[in-house]
Amino acid sequence: MAGFAGLMWLLYLAMLILAVVALVMAAVFRDDAYRAADKQNKGFWLIILGIAVAVNLLVPMLFLQLAGLVATIVFFVDVRPALRQVSGGGWRRRRGGSSSDGPYGPYNGGR
Repeated sequence: MAGFAGLMWLLYLAMLILAVVALVMAAVFRDDAYRAADKQNKGFWLIILGIAVAVNLLVPMLFLQLAGLVATIVFFVDVRPALRQVSGGGWRRRRGGSSSDGPYGPYNGGR
């Protein structure tokens, strides 16, 4: 797998991994978070991202795989940040404290 074929294989693998990660993230968020963020519902995104994963696995047509990549990028850039904002972090929440906390406690500006 040297040269162009190896590069294309890595590109296909990267698109598959991104689609799988987006599908898992879409499944983890609650359904009401999609409505609160004013995005399409959870089922819509699960279907679209599931099709993207299936296309990456089963259909070796670059055009269809690029369409799945566009859907995956839209999820990561538009939908996921809105869901995290509405749901307070999504699947990875902060453990508490404020934004001014340092590694040894709160930062008080030298007071």
